[in-house]
Amino acid sequence: MLFPKKVKYRKWHIMRKNPNKISPATRGIEISFGSHGLKAISAGRVTSNQIEAARKIISRNLGKTGRVWVRIFPDMPFTKKPAEVKMGKGKGDIEGYQVRILPGQVLFEAESTSEIIARESLRKGGCKMPVKTKIVTRQ
Repeated sequence: MLFPKKVKYRKWHIMRKNPNKISPATRGIEISFGSHGLKAISAGRVTSNQIEAARKIISRNLGKTGRVWVRIFPDMPFTKKPAEVKMGKGKGDIEGYQVRILPGQVLFEAESTSEIIARESLRKGGCKMPVKTKIVTRQ
């Protein structure tokens, strides 16, 4: 599971955005390391558990000859209150860390000896993501 070593503020604001006004990403939109990439089409939030599940299935499917790069890092904490607790009494405890995803952002990159294996492994990893994704290749 990914999480930051040290944070300046333990709890963040929730940072709600109007889903109709979310602009596409301007950074992290090009494939830099591998030959194939998994790009987000829609916006959303991805937790560290979801990133780890996708990374495991991609690397397992690529085998020993392939490589995988994770291009996102969860640095935003999210909180949750226990079950059956009344309203009020402050914000809940930190449950985990997440990252905000914008449309067009590259989530994972893969390099493999076979194009078919790389595409299939990224497709399986995209099924673990809570955002819509597509597979792109390096130009």
